[in-house]
Amino acid sequence: MQVTGTHINYYLNCHRQLWLFANGITMESTSDLVYEGKLLHETSYQRRSEKYQEIEIDGIKIDYYDPKNRVVHEIKKTDKHEEAHEWQVKYYLYVLEQNGVAGVTGMLEYPRLHKTDEVLLTSPDRLVIADMVIKIESIIRSEECPQRLPKSRCKNCSYFDFCWSGEEEK
Repeated sequence: MQVTGTHINYYLNCHRQLWLFANGITMESTSDLVYEGKLLHETSYQRRSEKYQEIEIDGIKIDYYDPKNRVVHEIKKTDKHEEAHEWQVKYYLYVLEQNGVAGVTGMLEYPRLHKTDEVLLTSPDRLVIADMVIKIESIIRSEECPQRLPKSRCKNCSYFDFCWSGEEEK
């Protein structure tokens, strides 16, 4: 099983979301929130696809890569899960590095907030990512779905209805 950027993001947000997604229970295709994010991605930088490349390698998909300047661009709707977004980009840099593409940096872009953050991969980050991958694989292989998070943390998740429909928080 290849770990993807989505796995990294979900691991940092919710282990249940990670397990469901990795085990074929996907809610993204019916989520208005996910659709809104895709629409933002397509409309924010309309000429970018003319300038930058899309890359798929070792299970990751980078929508915008600037090969001249060696920069991965990742667009997000909100900075609500900024740490998860940052680690997702670091994972992209890590995978590129593992495949012989060195010296790459990342740009995390929040067009609605007019905010851009540079993302770098450090030596300690490489160790954290290696550990994360092991933990992600363990969660995914588990026979049991992890517990839900408190309902207040789930409101903007594409799995909200799946996890909370007709049930009360314990």
